[in-house]
Amino acid sequence: MSCCLLHQYHCTPDSLPLTPLALMPSNFTTAMEEPISPNTSLWIFGYGSLVWKPDFEFSSSKVGFIPGYSRKFWQGDSFHRGSPQMPGRVVTLQEDYEECTWGVAYEVRGDQIESTLQYLNVRESVLGGYITKLVKFYPQDEGEEAAVLALVYIATPKNPSYLGPASEDDIAAQIIVSSGRAGHNIEYLLRLADFMHNYCPDAEDKHLFSIEEALVAILPCFYSNDDPLAVLC
Repeated sequence: MSCCLLHQYHCTPDSLPLTPLALMPSNFTTAMEEPISPNTSLWIFGYGSLVWKPDFEFSSSKVGFIPGYSRKFWQGDSFHRGSPQMPGRVVTLQEDYEECTWGVAYEVRGDQIESTLQYLNVRESVLGGYITKLVKFYPQDEGEEAAVLALVYIATPKNPSYLGPASEDDIAAQIIVSSGRAGHNIEYLLRLADFMHNYCPDAEDKHLFSIEEALVAILPCFYSNDDPLAVLC
């Protein structure tokens, strides 16, 4: 089913505080002092680097989309893909009821839940200024009845690293000159674009693809190598 037909199913509960118990869906009744049942599961939706590098244990994963959001390179990153002197740009989500965002949902179960949330709270929240929401995730090539609630991390304009809108050319130029502890910002953009091309070939992401196109066009102006992408090696 096309994501454009699913605006009416968009689910946006209030933002959740960043504690392990509160991060769980509302139907979880497990108290913090009680062990989490091996049958308890939580879905986590990734739309940035999580699509190729989750770095946590999970039980299953599915490619799919969430309606009501568009992906934007509006979040600054002075750690993973940039530096305080030269911050990079990574993606966040913007509410947009005419669009959807494709990515990967990971199912974590039992003991995986707490360790995964602790890890993601550092990776996505403490360093990046993200909030969490529960959204409806629709797996690729499955019916509406296969939808599940998934936890997603979203950077808001209130966090100090937020950069906001810019032209595709300006974003591409900033990405070209930025790198951080996780690698070059170019790698981040191209891996995300490759995911969309390879796993969601019929999906549109105008913002992402326009920045990819702009980067490829202007990259030779910054690097004189025969292969400008050699900067990633």
